[in-house]
This record gives sequence, C-alpha cells and structure tokens, in this order.
Amino acid sequence: MGFVSERFVVAGVILHMATASFLLSICSAKDLPALYIFGDSLVDAGNNFYINTAAKANFPNGIDFGNPIGIPSGRFTNGRIVTDILGEELGLTSFTPPYLAPTTTGDVLLKGVNYASSASGILNDTERFFGHQIHLDKQISNFVKTRQDIISRIGSQAAKKHFKQAVFFVSIGSNDIIFGQWQNSSSWNTLLDTIISRFRSQLARLYNLDARKFIVTNSAAVGCIPFVRDLHSSVDSCVAAMNQKAQLFNSRLNSLLAELTKNLEASTFICANVYAMLDDILNNYMTSYDFEVADSACCHIAGAGLHGGLIPCGALSQVCPDRSKYVFWDPFHLTETSYEIIAKHMMDGGLNYISPMNIRQLLKY
Repeated sequence: MGFVSERFVVAGVILHMATASFLLSICSAKDLPALYIFGDSLVDAGNNFYINTAAKANFPNGIDFGNPIGIPSGRFTNGRIVTDILGEELGLTSFTPPYLAPTTTGDVLLKGVNYASSASGILNDTERFFGHQIHLDKQISNFVKTRQDIISRIGSQAAKKHFKQAVFFVSIGSNDIIFGQWQNSSSWNTLLDTIISRFRSQLARLYNLDARKFIVTNSAAVGCIPFVRDLHSSVDSCVAAMNQKAQLFNSRLNSLLAELTKNLEASTFICANVYAMLDDILNNYMTSYDFEVADSACCHIAGAGLHGGLIPCGALSQVCPDRSKYVFWDPFHLTETSYEIIAKHMMDGGLNYISPMNIRQLLKY
C-alpha cells in the first residue's frame, strides 16, 4: 500500500507541476506587451501599398522575406525590418500588421499595429516628391481610431491598462533632416526648432492617449547613406554637413526625451541611439560584423551613382547575390543583417546605444 500511495503522490506532484506550467504559459502569453509602431520607411510594414504614392516597397524588396518570388513584403529591405525582429524578441508570434491592411481588425489590434509610412516626417510638409504619405500627425490620428476600437472591445479601464503596458516605438525624423530644407528656406536651426516643437506635441499627444513606454530612435548618420553620398558626389567619405544636421537633431531629441520623462507622470522615454549603432557598423564592418561592402547599395541600377544611390530599388534594379555582405540594402535603407545588429543593441545594449535602459530592462520596469 505504501508503494502505491507514493506512486499517487508522485503522479499528483507531476500533474500539479504540469498544470502550473500550463497556467504560467497562458499568463506569459497574456503578459506579452503589444507593439504600436510609428514612423517612416525604416519601419513601414506595408501601409504605403494602400495609398496613392510612388514610395512603395515593390519587389525585389522582400526578396528574402519568405514570400513567393515576386511578392514584396511591404518593407524597404530584403527581409525583416528592425521592428519585426524586436517583435520576435518580445515573444510576438506574428509580425505587427500595417494599420491599413483590411485584416488588421478585431483581436489583432490587441497585439499591436504598425502605422508607419514611407517618406513621412514629423512635419506635414516633409517629402512631397513621391506623392502621398501618412505623416506622424495622421498616424497618431489613426491610432486614436484603433484605441477607440479596443475600448469598445474590452472596456475603457482594461484598455487603459493595456496601453500603459504596451511598447510604443517611434522612428521618424530622417526625412525632415534630409529633405526639410529643400522645401523650406529657413535656416537649419530655425527649422529644427519647428521640428522639435512639433515632435514634443506629438509625443505628448500619445501620452495623453495612455501611452507610457516609449522607444524613440534618433537619426542615423544620414550623411553616410548611398543616396546622400551620391547626391553630394562624395566618393570616399560620408557627407559631414548632413551628419552634423543629424547630430544637432539628436542632441535636441535627447533633451526633449529627458524633459518629457520628467514632466509626464509615470512615463518612460527611451532613446535608441541608431546614430552610434550605424557608426559602429560602418567603422567596423569587416572586422566585427563580416560585411564586405559598407558604402554602396545592394539593390541598385547600374550607373545610377557611384554608390547606387540615385534611383530607388525597383523592378529594373540589380540585386547583389549575398545580401548578408552589404550594410545597405538600397539608397536609403539597411539590409536585414544590419537590422539584426541594431535590434540586438536595442534589446540588450549598453547606455552608449540605448538609454536610460534597454528594451529588455524596460519590460521589467
């Protein structure tokens, strides 16, 4: 009898442990943060396919994404963008869908939505050359509609808790830096005042819509992208004047995010230092990262600039055979391999890459 009862005890313990493990997995799934994404082509997941614009990520964009040959992913890179990779790291089982996709409805909204639009800016008059864009003000207005749908679905109190636990990822400003003065005769310092003022009000608006955990990227070294290098006929080096504009923007952004964290109760604004991340890649591309080409576009049209930077990646473009050896995918954007490096810095990097904490630390905060 003692042997039999011991077997029952052991079986009971195993059953209890299995039940606890199952319940823990359910709780973990429920506790996964939603991911709401705002920005430009660096994080656009396909919204521009649904609007009247020339800025669409047509094939060969997405050549390594996993779709059937010839079917683009909606992303301006060969594979995944940085927010796709971050979503996987956060435990999301599917990529955050574009807001304008007809399937982005119902329970899908609770896992997050991507509002980003290629060629968009902080200012509403940034970058009109490609046609229509969804600028940040409109992206936030689209989030307002999502928010109302979620409130209608789960109630206002549950929705408020949901958004306060969610991660709000904002990656925008590069187009304002690159193209802003093409359409504005103001000095860069004057225009920068306008950009930062508008960005302050936009981030505060998201806070007033119950966002609390923000990841905001600064501007990369835009003077090093193939488009800017070819535009300025820079053969052997980055365009210092453009990088200086980016650095001024980044300095003001750092101050803005510190100000918002101080003044907006229970908020956390994290700055992802993409400038430093890309700078590290470009300075150490061979020795640390096994890249072979750091100054030219993988997807390019022959003769369209020394670095393949003057014409966007499209149907007539040539594509390098090994995308993992290139830092840049096209005139403006990085390859998936570069985005993997950047995502790793965002998830687990030190204060030189993301501050005042990294994303993994934010999730425990």
